Amino acid sequence: MHIIIDGYNLIRQSDRLRHAERAGLEAGRNRLIEELIRYNRMNPHRITVVFDGWLDGSPTEEHYRKGGIEIVYSRKGEEADEVIKRMTRRTGGDTLVVTSDRDIADTVVRGGGVALSSPQFEEKIKGAITGQAIEKEFPDDEPLERVVTPRKKGPSRKLSKRERKARRALKKL
Repeated sequence: MHIIIDGYNLIRQSDRLRHAERAGLEAGRNRLIEELIRYNRMNPHRITVVFDGWLDGSPTEEHYRKGGIEIVYSRKGEEADEVIKRMTRRTGGDTLVVTSDRDIADTVVRGGGVALSSPQFEEKIKGAITGQAIEKEFPDDEPLERVVTPRKKGPSRKLSKRERKARRALKKL
């Protein structure tokens, strides 16, 4: 699976990374990349982080590698959103894009990929790095109660194709 991350979107959605970014953009980027390297050692995936370079970047798109993570800076005059959309169109269905940007997420889903919000991905990374499984559905201290509802029939009980695909991608993380 190829994971493409909207870098600044994830940094600004995360309290920890946003705190590191207060020291400077480079500090926030470095903190994100360090966490992704640790995550990738435990769960090897192809990971690409895309950052905006459109205001004061290079005239060409720049690609770097650090610790197995591919880092892409968009060229001057092009936003990271466009780079992510282009990469998604090339890679097709086996792509998970991490962003909270609705426009990018819609493009990814239409192209057959899976979009995951930045807070959801951060939660997965945090759980993997600390070695703790994150279970929110049923806390251990609350007893389960059976809820009696009228029995539904037909396909309404089945998750949509998009939701099933997203759950399969989450299990791979």
